[in-house]
Amino acid sequence: MPPSNPLPPKENALFKRILRCYEHKQYKNGLKFAKQILSNPKFAEHGETLAMKGLTLNCLGRKDEAYEYVRRGLRNDLKSPVCWHVYGLLQRSDKKYDEAIKCYRNALKWEKENIQILRDLSLLQIQMRDLEGYKDTRYQLFMLRPTQRASWIGFAMSYHLLGDYEMANSILDAFRTNQMKGPYDYEHSELLLYQNMVLAESGQYERALQHLQKFQSQILDKLSIKETSGEYYLKLKRFKEAEAVYEDLLKRNPENVMYYQKLIEAKQLSDPDEKVAFFDVYKKEFPRAIAPRRLQLTEAPAAVFTRLVDEYLRHGLHKGIPPLFVDLRSLYADQSKADTIEKLVLQYVENLSKLGTFSSDPSEPKQPASALLWAYYYAAQHFDYKKDTDRALHYIDAAIEHTPTLIELFIVKGRIYKHAGDPVSAYQWLEEAQAMDTADRYVNSKCARYMLRAEHVKRAEDMCAKFTREGVPATENLNEMQCMWFQTEAAAAYQRLHQWGEALKKAHEVDRHFSEIMEDQFDFHSYCMRKMTLRSYVGLLRLEDVLRSHPFYFRCARVAIQVYLRLYAQPLQDVQQTTEPDTENLAPSELKKLRNKQRKAKRKAEQESALAAQVQVKREQHHKARQQQEQGDPEAPQLDELIPDKLARAEDPLEQAIKFLQPLRTLAADRIDTHLMAFEIYFRKEKPLLMLQSLKRAWRLDNTHHHLHDCLVRFRCWLDDAGDSLNASVAAVIAAETSQMFAGRSAVQMAEEFLAGPARKSQEGALWGARALRRLVPARTQEALRLATDLDSTQPTIQGCVEVLESLKDGDFGPCEKETEEYILACRAKFPYAIAFKPPAPAPADVPAPAQDAALQPKEIANNN
Repeated sequence: MPPSNPLPPKENALFKRILRCYEHKQYKNGLKFAKQILSNPKFAEHGETLAMKGLTLNCLGRKDEAYEYVRRGLRNDLKSPVCWHVYGLLQRSDKKYDEAIKCYRNALKWEKENIQILRDLSLLQIQMRDLEGYKDTRYQLFMLRPTQRASWIGFAMSYHLLGDYEMANSILDAFRTNQMKGPYDYEHSELLLYQNMVLAESGQYERALQHLQKFQSQILDKLSIKETSGEYYLKLKRFKEAEAVYEDLLKRNPENVMYYQKLIEAKQLSDPDEKVAFFDVYKKEFPRAIAPRRLQLTEAPAAVFTRLVDEYLRHGLHKGIPPLFVDLRSLYADQSKADTIEKLVLQYVENLSKLGTFSSDPSEPKQPASALLWAYYYAAQHFDYKKDTDRALHYIDAAIEHTPTLIELFIVKGRIYKHAGDPVSAYQWLEEAQAMDTADRYVNSKCARYMLRAEHVKRAEDMCAKFTREGVPATENLNEMQCMWFQTEAAAAYQRLHQWGEALKKAHEVDRHFSEIMEDQFDFHSYCMRKMTLRSYVGLLRLEDVLRSHPFYFRCARVAIQVYLRLYAQPLQDVQQTTEPDTENLAPSELKKLRNKQRKAKRKAEQESALAAQVQVKREQHHKARQQQEQGDPEAPQLDELIPDKLARAEDPLEQAIKFLQPLRTLAADRIDTHLMAFEIYFRKEKPLLMLQSLKRAWRLDNTHHHLHDCLVRFRCWLDDAGDSLNASVAAVIAAETSQMFAGRSAVQMAEEFLAGPARKSQEGALWGARALRRLVPARTQEALRLATDLDSTQPTIQGCVEVLESLKDGDFGPCEKETEEYILACRAKFPYAIAFKPPAPAPADVPAPAQDAALQPKEIANNN
């Protein structure tokens, strides 16, 4: 279609040069040519030239001017596909994909067969998962360019993603027979494997197997052929063929655990003795392989387990394999196997320390001196796992005395203290380990994590700074590298320190990382189609669809939601201006101390200000360098700076919490915490149907959960208070849907039945039930208090005791100072190493402790695992 407002030949030639300059990233030349056209009074308002000038300005970072010119050009020529296309490119650069799609559709109204617009539209549609629209666009591209490979592949993939496997396979077949000619290369091989994946996903395993066998000479990935055909044989219950395939695969890689499991399935072995005999065969065939020896221990019955694990432990201790305990830890689920291992390890320690051998047999050869060291090391981890802190420390101290230069010993000692409830001693031992090898990034990161668990955030940042870019603060560099383990731990640490703004800042940073990862997939839509990495591309799309189900997002979302709920209940007060202290009545010595303190505070403020200025300069330089490097892609939108104080003073904390909750309700619906957090938000917003929905989903997952019980009781009380004010239709729905959950019981009856049931035997259940009882019947406070603080009827943990202690201090059971002190003493006797139950250490009088390193409160060490 010709332009709606055509230019004369001279100006048209200049316009084409603008397009060429944009394609070659010569933006300044493009602006010069645009100026030549627009300086002519006849064409000063030429829409397409204005639009291209705006697009060029956008590439130079002048976004406001860019939008002004593009919108002006669009107003002057609403029928121009170029103007609409450019406006769509601008919207796409700002990640406003829905708006960009609208612009492209408007452009196609005036030029239906524009290849470039159709391609751009298809990229946005797959990015937004508009699969029906993507199919239609790919069909148009296919009809316009039937000889191009990308047209066929994109068209087939659109049907595959929609689940129409037969149509996708037909298109791929037609493409392969009509378009693909030899020689057969990697891309052709990948196409065949992708077609095979389509057949398998349609459930036609016989057909997929035949396809694989037919084209195996043209497929270069021979390992994939064998693994895939083995899977198909198992699906089709052709066990003999599957057996042959996996036996051949084991010869290629005898350490692959999956091959052994598949071979057992192919041989249809179910009896433990048969499985033990099966692994014996492969132990002889592959004498140096570890996998058959380790897998055999899982299946071995008690009669042969002692002999097998004895061999395995002796081999590991003789060789000095540090992760031996981690390797065997899964066996501890069987108590008899754990007892056997403990007996053997203690026997090794005794004999090695006295005789230098594993047993008392005089004919046994002497073991190297390191065998005793690794036996101590294993014993320490074993008793730490059993929560026997004293014995664990005894063995790790013996190991350190034996070889005081082994870093792993100090790491394990720190871990023992962490599990015992002393995060401060834990990170101090990790710090000592890090000092022994300052070039080890793993130990550095481990030490930083332990510091964050102990709320020493500044020290953790300094520790990480040893491996981050010089001249840039560690937090900036870690954020740039999307180091989410640090940010999630820091968010939890700030939450425990009641630094709400900083906690929210870290949570928002993690949330932005996930948004960036989702936006980064945009570059792969055309790349993967071009490079034919189609199986990986489909895997990428499916990963992105569930990206926010990742544990990192769940943790940061939980912190953010908990903080926003707390800020809703107790909003931050405006900070009062500090007044100048009265110095007239101070003694000279006190006045001197005050002046010194003021000078230190002033000096610190100046240093922080200078550092902030340096950070800003570095950040600007970095953004500028990255923009120059990318040269040509429209500048990404500048995100608002995350200011902790502003985040902590959000006007609508519940709405902010819902933003973090929404992805979890879709992608983490199998976790009960998701629905309990949803109830807490909607309970405060007084949305009865959404409360009901959250409770129903949680009930389906675990109807005995202690927090769910509390939510049900509160919902029942809320309904009783609402009474007739509730809409009749809403009340009818709630009555019908809660009939099973409430079972005609009042809130008090529900609380009493919960405490009479098995939930009372767990510490968490007793606490939640006692709190509900006390809230409903204040006269029974003493009974509720006894239930919550009972350490004999439950199996208490440090975490559980800390929660009870916090509940006592928060006044959930009224004034109970005496009971609180008694409870602290009882917990101290049960967990002597846990600092939550120790008196806070006095800070030095002349050195004010920084906020991050303040004396730890019980709540601050609640999460030590």
